Amino acid sequence: MTAKTFSLLISGCLLSLLLWDTTYGDVNNKFSCGNATQRCEEFCSICNEYFGEATMECLSILFEHACRRHFDVTMASLNTTDWCIWGNVRGAYSNFSDCTEEISDCLLIPWPNPLVEQTFVEIHSMFFKDCPTEELSDPPPLIVFALVITPICLIPIMVNLVVLKTKNGDGSS
Repeated sequence: MTAKTFSLLISGCLLSLLLWDTTYGDVNNKFSCGNATQRCEEFCSICNEYFGEATMECLSILFEHACRRHFDVTMASLNTTDWCIWGNVRGAYSNFSDCTEEISDCLLIPWPNPLVEQTFVEIHSMFFKDCPTEELSDPPPLIVFALVITPICLIPIMVNLVVLKTKNGDGSS
């Protein structure tokens, strides 16, 4: 048997194995699922049953039912004034983020993606829009006054120094 014939025989066997795996593999799932955990298999079977594949529409529905409802219930249990205190919402926010990442990983859809970004924007506009942001607040008036008045006071001093320097005439002092 020559090397070329042997190579063709090996290639044919590999092709047969690949076709067998896709044809006779898991008949219930038409697409690959991220991992073999119980929750992941549930998510994949939902997408398989209703959509035939892992689509963004399926991902959106899973986000709504598996993640968003729990987050909304947790936020509703807090007073609206407590929404702006990170210690009160950190757990729910982290769980929501983990949930969206888990579902995306299960369906082999990259995370973050435009749907995840849109979902988080919706959450922020619904729950956190009235929260003050310390990074964007103005400094105290005393500091603003000092920052404004300092250059104003330095300008006459600098002008006097230039005039004195040029009056001297020698330019060396």
